[in-house]
Amino acid sequence: MSTNKQDNKPEGGGPKFQSYWLYAIMSLVLLALVVSNLGTGSDSKIDKQRLFQMMEDGAVERIDLVNNTTAEVYLKSEMKEEERYKDASGGGLSGSRYDYYLPVGDAAVFTSWMTEAQETLEIPFRDRTPVNSVARPNYLGDALQWLLPLAVIAIIWIVLMRRLSGGAGGPGGQIFNIGKSKATLFDQNSKVNITFADVAGLDEAKEEVMEVVDFLKNPKKYTALGGKIPKGVLLVGPPGTGKTLLAKAVAGEAGVPFFTMSGSDFVEMFVGVGASRVRDLFKQAREKAPCIIFIDEIDAIGRARGRGNMQGGNDERENTLNQLLVEMDGFSTDKGVILMAATNRPDVLDSALLRPGRFDRQIGIDRPDLKGREAIFKVHLKNIKTDNDSVDAFTLAEMTPGFAGAEIANICNEAALIAARRNQDSVTLDDFNYALDKVIGGLEKKNKLINPDEKEIIAYHEAGHAICGWYLEHASPLVKVTIVPRGVAALGYAQYLPKEQYITRTEQMLDMMCMTFGGRAAEQVFFGKISTGAQNDLDKVTKQAYDMITVYGMDEKVGQVSFYGMSRDSYQRPYSDETSTLIDNRVRELLESQYQRAQKLLTEKREQVELLAKQLLEKEVLSRKDLEDLIGPRPHEQIHEETTDWAGVVDNAHDGETNNTNGSVPPQA
Repeated sequence: MSTNKQDNKPEGGGPKFQSYWLYAIMSLVLLALVVSNLGTGSDSKIDKQRLFQMMEDGAVERIDLVNNTTAEVYLKSEMKEEERYKDASGGGLSGSRYDYYLPVGDAAVFTSWMTEAQETLEIPFRDRTPVNSVARPNYLGDALQWLLPLAVIAIIWIVLMRRLSGGAGGPGGQIFNIGKSKATLFDQNSKVNITFADVAGLDEAKEEVMEVVDFLKNPKKYTALGGKIPKGVLLVGPPGTGKTLLAKAVAGEAGVPFFTMSGSDFVEMFVGVGASRVRDLFKQAREKAPCIIFIDEIDAIGRARGRGNMQGGNDERENTLNQLLVEMDGFSTDKGVILMAATNRPDVLDSALLRPGRFDRQIGIDRPDLKGREAIFKVHLKNIKTDNDSVDAFTLAEMTPGFAGAEIANICNEAALIAARRNQDSVTLDDFNYALDKVIGGLEKKNKLINPDEKEIIAYHEAGHAICGWYLEHASPLVKVTIVPRGVAALGYAQYLPKEQYITRTEQMLDMMCMTFGGRAAEQVFFGKISTGAQNDLDKVTKQAYDMITVYGMDEKVGQVSFYGMSRDSYQRPYSDETSTLIDNRVRELLESQYQRAQKLLTEKREQVELLAKQLLEKEVLSRKDLEDLIGPRPHEQIHEETTDWAGVVDNAHDGETNNTNGSVPPQA
């Protein structure tokens, strides 16, 4: 996905520091060093032997010992015309025109050598070559000696500040632009390829959002009737249901500039940065109006104000939220800017943010139903080479009740990977079944060794679940039961296919609790002992019992009350100690009654449980058809309509002493 960073750059912003600036500075330093050494090329450099020959020829006029480090040799004018002295440079600085130079390690040693050399050549004292000590300042070299370390320190400082402030990319990437918006802009130069055709299973939400897009394209159609464009659209739904995907489709379809960023991008450790970025974001948006702004995970800055704040302290999130409220619907609000946002936690958002005039539309995006899942499967199956004889989108939709769009995409991807691992030419229904088992129960533990006694307990535990679910009227229909270890600690599980329904009656919840108790009840009935394998079962039924009494008001003694959400803004319970004791006692009575009910049912169906357990020990996996062949058809078979199912249930039995939360389907994305 490409982004157009040029359009995000605010007007008047300074040039960004690029790496080639560093190379330019280094080149200038090297050039200066070369200039400081002009005239000191390799051709004019000599050694003592050459100097000795020059003095023997009588060609040397004088020698200047510069700064006690370099001996500059000057030839007599008549000797410069000779062929052997054509390599003389005649260079130097500060008006000097030396012909050769000789590096001197020690000035005293060089002076002594000159005296000895001229005495060896028996040169008369009056004709000897003088050696003059000259102090010549090197202004360029001295300047570089001071400026070069300062330049290196400055470069290191700029690089460090650049790294600490987020690196390159966007106008907010430098320390001096920390208050600038980090939003990414999509326009005609960076078109998003996702359209509404790529979004399936969200027909109602698409209709609402498409109306906003149509308003931007054809505003006169609505303004002619007095309609006004919504200022804000809030997408609300569980994770993985397609909120961000729908926003991408809007970016691809709108045909107007589309700014996108995350709610966490406003939050910074510096005070005032969040509010500054909000102002800069809306400033850029107004310059390109009409346009759309999309803020993902807006709950990062939109939390209700006043919760858990210290008196007198500064809350950067509240300042950011206040600025956002003003920009959306304040005294000087401009038209032409639509704000879209997404969150899966609408309960924590501030009420001022949710009111009409800011977020005029709140679009709920829930998990898709059967038809929605079928449409989503059709979208993903386009990119997968499947076996058309066995793989059908409707069949897959029936196998995945309660799955969100992201989870369906994961199932399709896992099935393709499994088929590739098996070296198949296409993806079959068996691959999808294996992928579904992997997602629900975890990875199959083929090398996990279980002793025969434990395996027998697991088989009876799962048989207890299956028999209870088979004979209870309101229990969900069984899909399959297995004792194959999966996941981290699940040694077996039973998978059910519940109906799509939106309300649940008391007798349905009681039957589900009794079915969940079936595993531990089977252990008690057939072995007279219980194990740690029912930990996940107990966790589910305990929570369900408390919900029945304290949330749904399904207990006669506690009464028609609900304490759901009442304790969120308080440090105290919303009921007395007497009521708390009553609730605890009623929960225990409810759980005990369903446990005894499960034991009674399994005692009556003892032969069927034993038959099913033995088959599990032999085959390890039994399907619904296998149960019908073993114990006959289900007595209370329910008619399933194509538009009814709400959430799959999987029992992870014998999960040891770990807190296994894999007992519900679908897993949270």
